[in-house]
Amino acid sequence: MSERTGVRTAIADARRIVVKVGSSSLTTPEGMLDADRVDALVGVLAARRSEGGEVVFVSSGAIAAGLGPLGLPRRPRDLATQQAAASVGQGLLLARYASAFAAYGLRVGQILLTADDLIRRTHHRNAQRTLAQLLTLGIVPIVNENDTVATDEIRFGDNDRLAALVAHLIRADALVLLSDVDALYDGDPRRPGSRRLAEIRSPEDLAGVDFGGTGSRVGTGGMVTKVEAARIATGAGVPVVLTNAASAAAALAGGPVGTFFHPNGRRPSTRHLWLAHATTGQGRLVLDPGAVEAVVRRRKSLLPAGVTGVQGDFAAGDPVDVCDRAGRVVARGLVNYDAGEIPDLMGRSTRWLARELGPEYEREIIHRDDLVLLVTAVDALTTARSREGTGDE
Repeated sequence: MSERTGVRTAIADARRIVVKVGSSSLTTPEGMLDADRVDALVGVLAARRSEGGEVVFVSSGAIAAGLGPLGLPRRPRDLATQQAAASVGQGLLLARYASAFAAYGLRVGQILLTADDLIRRTHHRNAQRTLAQLLTLGIVPIVNENDTVATDEIRFGDNDRLAALVAHLIRADALVLLSDVDALYDGDPRRPGSRRLAEIRSPEDLAGVDFGGTGSRVGTGGMVTKVEAARIATGAGVPVVLTNAASAAAALAGGPVGTFFHPNGRRPSTRHLWLAHATTGQGRLVLDPGAVEAVVRRRKSLLPAGVTGVQGDFAAGDPVDVCDRAGRVVARGLVNYDAGEIPDLMGRSTRWLARELGPEYEREIIHRDDLVLLVTAVDALTTARSREGTGDE
């Protein structure tokens, strides 16, 4: 076991940990599943289990594993062929994991998720219960995005973000992101003079960092997605280590490898985390400055009286972005009305609406329990008041 270093004992001592691995760390240069790489990583995770830890394994690689059998030289661009490759590859990937973990007396369970599963309250509760029960039964859950059915509208886009959300879902103590790069650097790691960033304590530490491109030919992610995943996790109080698969054992032991992201927030409610990071606004509501202040500073529900504009085509229950007059998104929430209904409600009190249109209209546009802030209160109110003071619309 590697020597522990300072705050990294949080990783070594984590009782429940999420480990994510990318496609490029599991496949050969030709895009085929690399059995030796899989076996090596499984050995590390099995060792962690033998020490009494609980491991949830978020694994990419289904599409990549399907490329060889389908005779595809690279990851396809069209969604239908990606889904076909995932359909072939997912079975191969899970079978390889099942065999590898069985050598250590461990069983695996497969969890395939779409973003929709984490947006909808009943779905994410079901996912949470299933994962918890698998861990109780001593099973190693293997999580992947359900690439066989996910469409562009309901995709996570990469498993890094999925891993961060799963870490929150199961109340994990730590998250380890494994890539084909050994750490976060302040520039291209292939370029002389680039410096490894051993620790990230706040967003300010990332100022001026060049995150590079968007990943390998068999994956979808890149350093940008990993840093964003780290931001999601650390903002929910979960420490993160980013390193390569070859350094997995050292990372799990708290060794001085990769980049350690310090937790910098308290765990938000699951519902608010999903709204902020697992949803995309299906439209926009524009607010007057008074409504911005009510929503952001006083954490009030959004009432019809404060809405000055509506954009997009959405249905009741959809996530929508809440904007100030300058167009800056300050919050996101689940709306109670269809887009077509809102123009007739704008500027009206709920009491007036109930009297003129019926009691079913005496409700919020978005209830405060279904609203999550996307900026700080200080930033939002400073902008709103600045715009109000200059008369800028």
